[in-house]
Amino acid sequence: MADDMGAPLKLPGVYRAIAAVMEDVGHDGIAKDRKNQQQGYNFRGIDDVYNALAPILARHHLIIVPRVLSREKTERETAKGGALFYVVVHVEFDIICSTDGTRITAATYGEAMDSADKATNKAMSAAYKYMAMQTFCIPTEGDNDADASHHELRSNAAPSASPRKSQQATGADAPPPASAPVQTLSKANARGDFGVMVEEMRRITSSRDLKDWGKLNADRVKLQPKDWQGEIRKQYVDLMEGLEHQERASAEAEKEFADAR
Repeated sequence: MADDMGAPLKLPGVYRAIAAVMEDVGHDGIAKDRKNQQQGYNFRGIDDVYNALAPILARHHLIIVPRVLSREKTERETAKGGALFYVVVHVEFDIICSTDGTRITAATYGEAMDSADKATNKAMSAAYKYMAMQTFCIPTEGDNDADASHHELRSNAAPSASPRKSQQATGADAPPPASAPVQTLSKANARGDFGVMVEEMRRITSSRDLKDWGKLNADRVKLQPKDWQGEIRKQYVDLMEGLEHQERASAEAEKEFADAR
């Protein structure tokens, strides 16, 4: 690249460093190396992103500093009477080159749900992970790509038996007849929240909390592309079966212990 006089332009250090990070991490991507042993699916956690990026960022003298612009918390009551916190954070990340002080800023949202005190932490982790994956164009080895740039529209027809079962599987009440079609997101725009929802479900530890999550997020699921909606519902059903199996086994063990006393 050259200026109007023909002299080569020197790009700010932050751009050169980001390009170097993209080159290094682009060879191998970040694999889904973690496996949920009970439900049998692979996932990519925030630690995988940190561990892969940390040495590369240091090598190319990049510093990432988060700044929370807003935080929204919704508190609901679970079926067991406990609190369930749903948090959305809007975060800016300053990406700074330490060699010349140049910087750019990337902004994104993170969403998470937790029945204890970790919803904000999870939301911050989600924001960082998807900022990094999009900023550095990290290959994701198996995630659905964004080759579909059009919007899929929901039919106005009354739901058939199969969609009805899907609504029941997510714990959502059947919605009233829609007055207008629901516009789904493109895969490019939906990918981030798809991963967030999968991780939110994976971290839930009781069947009742998972049912509450399904009720609160039914409309959120409907914004996903149709095939991704099916994947979320499949994982929901698998998780629910695993949690219910654990709860039955725990109840039986407690009963046996009580009988033995």
